[in-house]
Amino acid sequence: MAATTGVDRVWELVQDIRVCMLTSKAGGALRARPMHAMADVEAGEIAFFTDVRAHKDDEIAANPDVCLAFAKPNANEYVSLSGTAVVSDDRAEIRARFTEMTKAYFPDGPEDPNIRLLKVTPHDAEYWDGSSNPLVVAFEVARARIKGERPDLGENRKVALG
Repeated sequence: MAATTGVDRVWELVQDIRVCMLTSKAGGALRARPMHAMADVEAGEIAFFTDVRAHKDDEIAANPDVCLAFAKPNANEYVSLSGTAVVSDDRAEIRARFTEMTKAYFPDGPEDPNIRLLKVTPHDAEYWDGSSNPLVVAFEVARARIKGERPDLGENRKVALG
């Protein structure tokens, strides 16, 4: 593992997994939807393209606290981030981040009047980083059962980001 700190590992996981469930508060309920993350480590933020006609923009305007949950089950890698979200209509930034993949959702390009950037500044993170080898997992579970201990299935760490 190349990461030297918990903060480094959080950003590595976010950049590797890339798709997360964005959870916001809708009235009295929580609502989650899958989103494609664009991590900017230097800025300490994660951005998403969003459609201004979607409910999440209104939900975030009313309550900017969000959770981003990333999962890569085949590698036993998971990360959850809590942060503050804002919706931006910065056309220069939208143009700079716009890709061919984005065009599938916004065929009129970065000048589409409905496209916005949803930017999340994460404050806290927790990650679980385990072995992806099923034999290692099975061995560790069996060893722990024999010894009457909890299995060591990898690293679990809470990290302050801001």
